[in-house]
Amino acid sequence: MAKPSRPGAGNSKKKGATKGTGGNGRKALEGRGNTPKAEDRAWHVAGKRKAAQERYAAAGGKGRIGQKPSSPSQNRRVPSSATSNDTETVTGRNSVLEALRTKIPATTLYIAQRVEMDDRVKEMLAIARHREIPVLEVTRQELDRMAGFDGVHQGVALKVPPYEYAHPQDLLEQVIDRGEVPLFVALDGITDPRNLGAIIRSTAAFGGQGVILPQRRSASVNSAAWKTSAGAAARVPVALASNLTRQLSEFKKQGVFVLGLDGGGDVSLPALELADRPVVIVVGSEGKGLSRLVTETCDQIVSIPISAATESLNAGIAASVALYQVATLRNAQA
Repeated sequence: MAKPSRPGAGNSKKKGATKGTGGNGRKALEGRGNTPKAEDRAWHVAGKRKAAQERYAAAGGKGRIGQKPSSPSQNRRVPSSATSNDTETVTGRNSVLEALRTKIPATTLYIAQRVEMDDRVKEMLAIARHREIPVLEVTRQELDRMAGFDGVHQGVALKVPPYEYAHPQDLLEQVIDRGEVPLFVALDGITDPRNLGAIIRSTAAFGGQGVILPQRRSASVNSAAWKTSAGAAARVPVALASNLTRQLSEFKKQGVFVLGLDGGGDVSLPALELADRPVVIVVGSEGKGLSRLVTETCDQIVSIPISAATESLNAGIAASVALYQVATLRNAQA
């Protein structure tokens, strides 16, 4: 009588030789080999640092920057969202005066009744008369309405056409043609126009040549940005990128180093070694910081040392500190 089979025991009826796996099983058992070093993994912080150092060493002279992009220049267009039939109202004496000085094609200058006539207002009126810009005297209540909520007009306002954005590639080529070392600021998720205005002002103050905005989910150069920039928006070009990550990657191909600001960065700002090179400083929103794709594109993530009692810095202040540090290091090496 046959013994009952044990539960789970095999009861194969196959006889003779069976077909092998051709060695596949042995290969699987061998594993994937030694784990690569952190610096050999492109996605790792150490790998990015190594790649940046290699690009830094390979750059050698500044003549390497500015290689033409693969796309023809005639196809460069500012995204359609940058154009509009609406006008903008620039308010504040410094902003209005700078706009008039830079010959922005203004349509009307508004002056409050019984306005205090200081030197700035007198120069505004002189420029308006010379350029035949209509000057209208209005009530302060009307200027309040034009300036909008919490707008400070200081008794003057100027109607201007929509801001004309540059193309990032044109911005880079113009800086190179002037023989300057590029220093740009790119904004990732900054939606407050007052932060944008403050960053434009800091860029002008510390020798930056332009600000780059993404086409979507970003503040625009409106009246609030004009006012906060204290007129710097008339002197510092602002460019629109249809895709910020792609544009930063294009800059990297042309020898520009991409530095992202983040509290958990792998490089402390005082230890930055790339200040004398062409750089674009990327600033993220105060709440969310840099987006994942932009972070992965950066050559280095740079942190600003701050007191432990302070959780983070405002985006405009962080940009100012980073620009100051770069300008200081460049001046020391000049």
